[in-house]
Amino acid sequence: MEKEQWGRKIRAFRKLKGYTQAELAKELGVSLTLLGEIERESREPETELVAKICDTLSVSLQEMKEL
Repeated sequence: MEKEQWGRKIRAFRKLKGYTQAELAKELGVSLTLLGEIERESREPETELVAKICDTLSVSLQEMKEL
C-alpha cells in the first residue's frame, strides 16, 4: 500500500471515531508532530504503529485497507 493512502485513511477513521490529532497521539504514545506528518503523508507509519492505530480506533486492518 502506498504511504499517502495510510495518511488519508488514518485521518478519516480518526475523525469518524471522534478523536482529535492530539487525543489520538496521546492514546498511541506518539508525538502530535509524528501523527500530523503521517496524516499529511510526509511520513510513512511503521507496521507496528498501524496495528496500534487500528486497535485504538477499533478498526480492523482490512477495514483500514478498504477505505
